[in-house]
Order: sequence, then structure tokens, then C-alpha cells
Amino acid sequence: MSGPTAAHPEDLEPEQTQGFKLSARKTMDEYQQLDQDDEAMRKWKASLGLGSGDSISDPNDPRKVIILSLGLEVQDRSDIIIDLSQPGALETLSKHPFTIKEGATFRMKARFKVQHQILSGLKYVQVVSRMGLKNKMQEMIGSYPPNTSDKQEYEKRFEPETAPSGMIGRGKYSAVSRFVDDDNQTHLQFEWSFEIKKDW
Repeated sequence: MSGPTAAHPEDLEPEQTQGFKLSARKTMDEYQQLDQDDEAMRKWKASLGLGSGDSISDPNDPRKVIILSLGLEVQDRSDIIIDLSQPGALETLSKHPFTIKEGATFRMKARFKVQHQILSGLKYVQVVSRMGLKNKMQEMIGSYPPNTSDKQEYEKRFEPETAPSGMIGRGKYSAVSRFVDDDNQTHLQFEWSFEIKKDW
């Protein structure tokens, strides 16, 4: 198949919030030292997960975000989970399409780990292609502090989607997805596909 690689790079550019300007980045040490004598500030930092538990960031792994797994949740069915820690997982994802029943409501979810520094404005951008037509969606995942021994990973469940239905909606769809942050740094980009069928 020609696949979603035909998508133009700008297709996967995240939409920017009008009037939003990034503040200067602080290191984790700077956040830890911020107003140490201010009880309200300590509580605010604790609500962000700062200063709670020991760091589990791997000094030998420079990645700021590690996407651990991707999943597909469908009501009354077992979740489909792609374990990205397994070698060749992304290649398998691109070659073996998901099957989704027409009209079914489903949602994607991602498990991920943040390390070394605070992650600002992680977004998931997806472009689905079929017969020359493209559909783009974006999901805001959010900002997260590095994981610690008290909170070793995060999970984000995306907004529910409804699969197309009817004869025109059935068929194979190609997709390309990107996890990108406010610095426009791509943390993961991959191709995948799915088929809409009359039944599971």
C-alpha cells in the first residue's frame, strides 16, 4: 500500500493556541529550589508530583518521553495493547491493521514515562487517509513532571471516537501519528492502519 508516508510533513504539525506563549524553561533543580520556605508553593509543587519519591530517570537514556504502549479500548471487548518495549512493535503495527466494527465507539490510550525534565504540552496528532482524502485530529495530552518511584508512569485515555458505518465507510484506512510537545520536539512518529468491517 502507498500508506500514510505520502502525507506531507505539515499535515502532522500541531495546532497552536492563539495568544499562548511559552515561559522560560526551568530545570528540575530550579523547580525544587523554588520558594522552599513558601508552604503554598510546596503544596503546588507536590500537586505536580515534584519532590515526591526518588527519580527513576535513566541517565543513559536521553529521551524526555518514552511511549510504553498504545491501546485500543472498545466497550465489551478486550483491549488491544501494543507493547512498544518489544522489538519490532512499530513495524508490526504498520503491517497488521486493527479491525474495528462499523459504528463502534472506541478510544485510544497511551502509557508513557517522562524523565529528566518537565514535559510541556504533549500532544497527539493523527492523520487518517483513505482514497486520497485525509482527516486530521489532535488530542492534548498535557504537561507532566518526570516520573518518580511514587508515580512510575502515566496513562492518557483519549476522547471516544465512532467508527464510520455503511458500505462507503467500510474498508482499509492508513494513518500516521505523532507525539509532539510545545517545543515542537517529536517523541514518537509511526504509521499504522485499520479496517472498518461489518462485524468483528
